[in-house]
Amino acid sequence: MVDLASIRAPLFVPANRPERFARAAASGADTVILDLEDAVAADAKDAARAVLACDFTDLPVIVRINAVGTVWHEADVAAVRQLPLAAVMLPKAEDPAMLASVSLKLGGDIPLIALVESARGIARVQAIAATPGVARLAFGSVDFCADLGCVHLREVLLPVRLQLVLASRLAGIAAPVDGVTVQLDDVAVAHDDAAHARALGMTGKLCIHPRQVAEVKRAFAPTEAEVAWARRVLASGDGAASVDGAMVDEPVRIRARAILTEVG
Repeated sequence: MVDLASIRAPLFVPANRPERFARAAASGADTVILDLEDAVAADAKDAARAVLACDFTDLPVIVRINAVGTVWHEADVAAVRQLPLAAVMLPKAEDPAMLASVSLKLGGDIPLIALVESARGIARVQAIAATPGVARLAFGSVDFCADLGCVHLREVLLPVRLQLVLASRLAGIAAPVDGVTVQLDDVAVAHDDAAHARALGMTGKLCIHPRQVAEVKRAFAPTEAEVAWARRVLASGDGAASVDGAMVDEPVRIRARAILTEVG
């Protein structure tokens, strides 16, 4: 069983480009997402479905299928049901009943990643996160902005990202995966976006180019300064104490333990 909570930098690859599958797996990504949806033109969907595979890597493989209600959805479900996938990503996640139905069609044993990317999805995000079969949420931030007609800026999307984090926590599932960074010519942007997502409580970020992977993983890894701080905090004993001029008590120590757990 794959620990979906440990995924930090999953990389999309068009499902109709099998010659890229192994290269995606060799990029340093911790998961490959074969994309049957946005990355594949309508007239290439059938061909993409026919070349789906997991045997090109030892990494977990996820498939993003087409949304419920599209003409490709049922064939996608039938195809992925035959594969040893880590999860299926369902776009346009808006209705808990719809998600539960897809989970049943998949046999109930393939976890779902609910890609929330609309106002309707955010309005129901707590119920979506609590739906049986849903293992993790992901944020389709670009589609969300298109749905609302808003600008894709951190300050605009801040409350939406926090809703995803809160919903995941209340449902007892892994923290959410942030959406993509569309800028490809400057990997520092992907790093900064991932660092922002981490600060909000997210624990992964979708990647759309191999160059983004290392920077996203670096953003989610504790820094040397954080590790040193965590060790000082835990060395302060029990009860209230002062570390680096700041008060330390049990909630602060919980954060310190979490940081040290990440580094092993």
